[in-house]
Amino acid sequence: MSSRTSSLLLFVLAFFGVFLQLATAAPLETRDVYAPPVLYPHAGTVWYTGQTHNVSWDVSSPPVNITNKVGLIYLRKGVTSTPLILADGFDILLGRIEVTVPWVFEGDDYSVVLMGDSGNWGQDFTIKQ
Repeated sequence: MSSRTSSLLLFVLAFFGVFLQLATAAPLETRDVYAPPVLYPHAGTVWYTGQTHNVSWDVSSPPVNITNKVGLIYLRKGVTSTPLILADGFDILLGRIEVTVPWVFEGDDYSVVLMGDSGNWGQDFTIKQ
């Protein structure tokens, strides 16, 4: 058998070996998107620059198979997302995380966005100096 024929035979066997492994692999586990509602801050809340607060969300009914359990919270102003990350890398099932209010322009149309699988934001609140 020539070297070229041996290489081709080896390639074909390897290809079918990989195909067989993929075909007999266990099915992927079903995953659920989890978007817990933000509880705090809520309408009427006033934050001041430099303060610390616990952003909280409802974790009373999480699905069994959450796609992404790593959380991220950032600030939103009006309908625009800001690049201001308030917290990241936490377990979404904690239900709360302490954040420090960054220096921003005063306004009453801020909200926090909670990201895990999906992004959802809380009610508008106020930030003052």
